[in-house]
Amino acid sequence: MTDGYILVLVTTASKSEAEKIAQHLLDAKLIACGNIIGPIASLFRWSGKIERAEEYLTIMKTRQELFRMVEEEIKTLHSYEVPEILAIPIIEGSNAYLKWLESCLV
Repeated sequence: MTDGYILVLVTTASKSEAEKIAQHLLDAKLIACGNIIGPIASLFRWSGKIERAEEYLTIMKTRQELFRMVEEEIKTLHSYEVPEILAIPIIEGSNAYLKWLESCLV
């Protein structure tokens, strides 16, 4: 029953940006849920230097077939030049939760 469901991970510069993105995707029925975690400390290489930033991580649940639409919507709303937008397959889940997830999506 888990075929085709994914978690989409996105980091943002602020909680309000994370909320704006998640709300937009919920309104469009492209995600069923968004969990915002943070602030988190992120260390990464950018323009040849190691950078450190305080960010918020949003974990969103959707179907794999919706990923490209989710990605495009995130890019239009995100403040970063190169936002982190990663998909991870859901390999197991409770039937009741997955039925609920499916009922929330287009």
